[in-house]
Amino acid sequence: MIRITIFLLACLFAFGPASGSADVEREQAAMSGQGSGTVIVLDVIGPIGPATSEYLRQGFAAADDAEAIVVQIDTPGGLVQSMREIVLMFLASPVPVITYVAPGGARAASAGTYMVYGSHLAAMAPGTNIGAATPVRMGGAPQPLDEEEDADEEQPAPTDAMTAKSVNDAVAYIRALADLQGRNADWAEAAVRKAASLSANAALERDVIEIIAPDLDTLLTKADGRRVNLGGKQVTLRTAGLEVVKVPPDWRVKLIGILANPTFAYLLMLIGIYGVLFEVINPGALLPGVIGGISLILALFALNMLPINAAGAGLVLLGIVLMTAEAFAPSFGVLGIGGILAFGLGSVFMFEEVPGFHLSPGVIITATVASGVLLVVVLAAALRAHRRRVVSGDLAMIGTTGTVLSWSGQNGTVLVHGERWQARGTVPAAKGARVRVTARDGLTLRVEPAPSPTAKET
Repeated sequence: MIRITIFLLACLFAFGPASGSADVEREQAAMSGQGSGTVIVLDVIGPIGPATSEYLRQGFAAADDAEAIVVQIDTPGGLVQSMREIVLMFLASPVPVITYVAPGGARAASAGTYMVYGSHLAAMAPGTNIGAATPVRMGGAPQPLDEEEDADEEQPAPTDAMTAKSVNDAVAYIRALADLQGRNADWAEAAVRKAASLSANAALERDVIEIIAPDLDTLLTKADGRRVNLGGKQVTLRTAGLEVVKVPPDWRVKLIGILANPTFAYLLMLIGIYGVLFEVINPGALLPGVIGGISLILALFALNMLPINAAGAGLVLLGIVLMTAEAFAPSFGVLGIGGILAFGLGSVFMFEEVPGFHLSPGVIITATVASGVLLVVVLAAALRAHRRRVVSGDLAMIGTTGTVLSWSGQNGTVLVHGERWQARGTVPAAKGARVRVTARDGLTLRVEPAPSPTAKET
């Protein structure tokens, strides 16, 4: 029996599955603490928005064979929708995600805090900070907690229902992320309710992050051997000695970043409206209409990605309508001044108060003044050109003067613009008498005596 057992074991080792060698290699790599793949590094710098989520989506798609993804963060916050899309990417990733607030002086504020809490492993560089995650889009910060209160205790209700819903939803979301990744849920709630912030050392002490590292190499060395929760399974990271591959944003991400800039979207909207308006006022110009149409479509695409206040956008459009009405029907400045005020106020309130997504006062003032000048001066010039006397076609004949060549009764021939015309009307029968054209019926002109025999022939 012993001989049979030894024989079976020998056969097992000799003819085992081909994957056995790979398992041995992985086991040897694990024992030596050295990985055999790559680490994808994605840089998130600036406000969190549609361009950020698109960039990370592309980076995650390129990281299927990577051992880990490092998302280096330096952000003041950003849009809630984009932040949630990013966190969902983190949680659904089959590759461990390490967030790294770096370099020194960087921050993971507001939306960046949620990203850190949603990652599998969190790290910060010395001299960085995290926190201040209070939602401000719904109209200001909620009523803060007292310093002595425990975050688990029932909190006083915010001053209005909309703020309460926004804050409570944010608290529940970040606490769920904290529980999932084993981080400090009480401080996470304080970061939302009280806009609390922590330095790197304090964050490590409060179990908000797991690692402090001055650079990426140190981070990968310290992360090696740690166990993280990846899709409900405990996975050991093997990051020491891996090749670092940085993935830059492509042209599409850069284009989305430009279009999603509130200042650029705002200017595109104005160019689009003015271009289409000028084309309507002066048909046939073509160039304003083409530029305006393209700009307006791009503006609508950009504004769809941004947090827009409907009342502010309505005031901007009302201001343009009033200033246009001033050019069409002068009202001694009443419509024009009202339009400028509506335009300026609408520009101030057009974009919600979200970190990194707002219009500067300088842009608003410049656009308001320029809009007033353009719509009053340029539209007035277009209207004057529109009212200018016609110089071609049937209407060009009306009002011109000529001389009688021959006349009998109410019919005769006249000379107008050097051309002989059949004419009809009640005029002096004398040859050379001055007449004025009042209408045209095909090849026959209707004429009347010219008001002044000395009037200059046109």
